[in-house]
Amino acid sequence: MAQPQADAAEADKPALGVGMVGYAFMGAAHSQGWRTVGRVFDLPRRPVLAAICGRDPGAVRAAADRHGWAAAETDWRALLERDDVDLVDICTPGDSHAEIALAALAAGKHVLCEKPLANTVEEAEAMTAAAEEAARRGQLAMVGFNYRRLPATALARSMVAEGRLGTLRHVRVTYLQDWLVDPEFPLTWRLRKEAAGSGALGDLGAHIVDLAQYLAGEPLAGVSALTETFVRERPLPGGPTSGLTATATAGAGQVTVDDAAVFTGRFTSGALASFEATRYATGRKNALRIELNGERGSLAFDLERLNELAYHDGTEPGTHAGFRRILVTEPDHPYLDAWWPPGHGLGYEHSFVHQARDLVLAIAQGSRPRPSFADGLQVQRVLAAVEESAEKNSAYTPIAVSSISV
Repeated sequence: MAQPQADAAEADKPALGVGMVGYAFMGAAHSQGWRTVGRVFDLPRRPVLAAICGRDPGAVRAAADRHGWAAAETDWRALLERDDVDLVDICTPGDSHAEIALAALAAGKHVLCEKPLANTVEEAEAMTAAAEEAARRGQLAMVGFNYRRLPATALARSMVAEGRLGTLRHVRVTYLQDWLVDPEFPLTWRLRKEAAGSGALGDLGAHIVDLAQYLAGEPLAGVSALTETFVRERPLPGGPTSGLTATATAGAGQVTVDDAAVFTGRFTSGALASFEATRYATGRKNALRIELNGERGSLAFDLERLNELAYHDGTEPGTHAGFRRILVTEPDHPYLDAWWPPGHGLGYEHSFVHQARDLVLAIAQGSRPRPSFADGLQVQRVLAAVEESAEKNSAYTPIAVSSISV
């Protein structure tokens, strides 16, 4: 009898109707989050997968059936007009983020927008201003930097905030992939500036800039950068792309984004940082690693070992000091009270469940969700400064600094 009673209690909660625009790689990941979150966490509102939107009628209907969406739309404007949609989740290429988000906020919807927030600083500024105005009416907006939502990175942030590292000296981050190593890989939208905004910089660099600022608890104040495009012409795609795979056809087109970005930076406290983002690191599939060094200790995180943190307590006697592994699977670690017994790790997809949880709680409580559109704007300013520095032979480029939410 317990299960029917639980189902009845869940049904009595006010619904939060979700409408998603986009159904490919990120659409599938976000769908997983929305479909699972209410079954794992006890939330004050009940997420309902109301409708998913895409331009191809057959493909979006198939995606709706596969991921559990009640309806399918082929025009995002129609999605915004639906009374059963309270929140719009934007999982499209960057060139449409601003238009959809601005319209959704104007229509009275909450908004979750995938990273990077926009393709330009100007678009991100307009989105942030609209989000601030909408917040005064009760509509909330959040940008989807999901790596903040891994239990290990959330634990790392709390350890930094507690002063376990002391004054921060260094942050070094790399994000390495290899799916563009083959020069015959087709010219998908991710390789066109008009659609993606930038290449590895926006795709991977946005993640590591946000993660570095989040863990450090402060923004970057300036950067010096190099970018490179290794293969400048690629075959045109022969049909729809899926995730990071595509087929080629006759003809070729110009690659108009960077393939790799390397930059150094300075935080507002004076701590130094180094970043590398590339899609040409042969043999590396999704290798994100970050290390923070402070006067009292160090922390390191590796996405390929995402249930672990490496921690060095620099205050211990040297005779037995050293890096030790923290297995982040305890119920009092972030997010883990709702999951499995200690020692049973989570995966990549769980970051999207946690993202959905945090946004639902913020909406129910009327509190500002984090990371905010303002945080997305700060990342966009860093990306723009990297491009500007690279264009000016790596000249140090200051960044207009605003506070970040952690």
